[in-house]
Formats: sequence, structure tokens, C-alpha cells
Amino acid sequence: MRRMWPEEFNAIIADAEEVMLESSDEPGAGEAPLHRKALKARIAMEDYERIWPLAEMRFRLGEGQFAGKAITLITTNPHYHPWHPKDGGSIESVSDSGRRYKTDYLIVHFLLDDVRETSPA
Repeated sequence: MRRMWPEEFNAIIADAEEVMLESSDEPGAGEAPLHRKALKARIAMEDYERIWPLAEMRFRLGEGQFAGKAITLITTNPHYHPWHPKDGGSIESVSDSGRRYKTDYLIVHFLLDDVRETSPA
């Protein structure tokens, strides 16, 4: 089954930065060093709460600069602990009505994979 990334969440990854996840520690017995492409994004806490049910599932991207790729939101996987969601700070703003409000942000990482289609011979 091919799960497509919900279009309503495209804005969350639109400004994501492509990075390389690399382990700095010596790998344990039987483990290889980690080198994985990923997307790093700073997103509002409310957006994170909306995409939380999609965590650890692989989704294909159909539009934008990452079309033809697949992403997986890293949340609790112990192999990727250094890239679990972390504090991304907050910004205080003033609404049009003059009321002050604060927006909290998180830094999240999505594993980024190429999607290879096989065609019948």
C-alpha cells in the first residue's frame, strides 16, 4: 500500500531543509555507522500535534521540491534519539487587535528516501 502525505500538511515541509543524519558515536556490536538523508523543519507546536498520528509511518510526497521522495517523521525510535523532536523556541507576536500571543516551535526530522518504482518487464 502506498500512503501519500496528506496535502493539508504540505506547508509543514515546504520550508524544510535537507540534511544528513550522521552518528558521531562509535557503532555498537553489529551496527553500522548512520548516514541518512533527512528533512529538518521548525514547526509550530500545534502543527506537530496535528501530525503526531502520522509518526513513524512512511509517506510518499507527490508535490513540491521533494516530489518522488518518501518521508517518515522521527519521534520515539531509539536508533534516532539525537533527532527526536526538540524545543525550537518561541516567538511573541501582537495580533491585529493588539493582543499579545506566543507561538511555541519544535525542531523535527523526517527521514528522506528515494522512491524507486519497479515496472513490469
